[in-house]
Amino acid sequence: MAGPAICHNTRVLKIPYELWIGWRYTRAGRGRRRDRFISFIAASSMAGIGLGVAALIIVLSVMNGFQKEVRDRMLSVLPHIEIFPVSGERGAALANWQELTALAKKNDEVLAGAPYVAAQAMIARDQMLRGVQVRGIDPHSEREVSDAARQMVAGSLDALQSGAYGAVLGRALAQSLGVGLGDPILMLAPQGSVTPAGFTPRMRQFTVVGMFEAGHYEYDSSLVFLNVDDAARLFRDSGIGGVRLRIADMQKAPQVARELGKTLPPNLAAADWSRNNRTWFAAVQTEKRMMFLILTLIIAVAAFNLLSSLVMAVNDKQADIAILRTLGTTPGEIARIFVVQGALIGVIGTLLGVAGGALVAYNIDFIVPAIERALDIEFLPRDIYLITELPSDPRLSDILSIGVTSLVLSFLATLYPSWRASRLQPAEVLRHD
Repeated sequence: MAGPAICHNTRVLKIPYELWIGWRYTRAGRGRRRDRFISFIAASSMAGIGLGVAALIIVLSVMNGFQKEVRDRMLSVLPHIEIFPVSGERGAALANWQELTALAKKNDEVLAGAPYVAAQAMIARDQMLRGVQVRGIDPHSEREVSDAARQMVAGSLDALQSGAYGAVLGRALAQSLGVGLGDPILMLAPQGSVTPAGFTPRMRQFTVVGMFEAGHYEYDSSLVFLNVDDAARLFRDSGIGGVRLRIADMQKAPQVARELGKTLPPNLAAADWSRNNRTWFAAVQTEKRMMFLILTLIIAVAAFNLLSSLVMAVNDKQADIAILRTLGTTPGEIARIFVVQGALIGVIGTLLGVAGGALVAYNIDFIVPAIERALDIEFLPRDIYLITELPSDPRLSDILSIGVTSLVLSFLATLYPSWRASRLQPAEVLRHD
């Protein structure tokens, strides 16, 4: 059956009549009351698909933004890559850290290196006792591998001189202990010695010479910086020493760590930031997947509405279907008419959702403050959350996967109504009409 033709000079463009009829059915709504009702159901399905797609894009973009914000704050304190002895004996690694840094710099991605000693300890102050993570650093080389020097809110990182036994505390930790610059604290190492009086832990008095604030509560409330030599003397049995590396692109850290592992001596290993924090990142990825599945249900509900509207359209257009069949239209062509009708609703709804979601996700830093000013509310109170602005990181891969999911669900919703339309028998329909 020939479809409508559009003439332009001597050329004729023929549109498949299934597409033309499907489009006419989609935009119907000015005729009978039943037609208007079916059109309203189709429009609500289109709006539901658009809202679901937009909500998914916005929520995943905000989750990506929070993940990026927290990751950047973590890596302002943590190294991109660590080189450490697999046997736990740090002596050789610390003594030759310059040679290890030079060896690592043969990789073009490695920018700088610095020595470190990592250990756990207890801090005692008056009647208070806190468990802390201790990081022994070299103040001068540390500036090249972390942002610790720029995060100082009191004192200076340069005050960590060898033999002076100074300590730089996270701001939240210092506040919980009630200490300030110049105050003494007692640090207890996990190992000690056995005397006739019993077990005596190794302890040393340190002086608070600075405070830092990384913006990540876990580190602001539990991390202590010492001079690398002082830490090596205090934790000679329990600490792990090695070299911290900073690379040009943090996303390449796993690849660079694998390449360094092939060139390092057999008693040394390299670990990147994603491996050291894999539990946290795995939890975030699980949350993203679950949020994707939960919000996809919105699109699924809209797809069910689309299915019901198409079923109603098939019932309403039975006479039209019978006439088309008597004119020679095949069941497959009848099915394609309703597939086109449902697909158009799904495509238009998906495009509107992608456009609206991307518009909000890319401009959330302007939209949220405007809503806060208009309604006089604060989504992220400054006295509770360290992040005062809602971050957003839209990713093309997420937008594409959301769009494809929406289109697939919309297409699946058209299969049953189109199959049902193709099974109608003209004689039975016209007999009742």
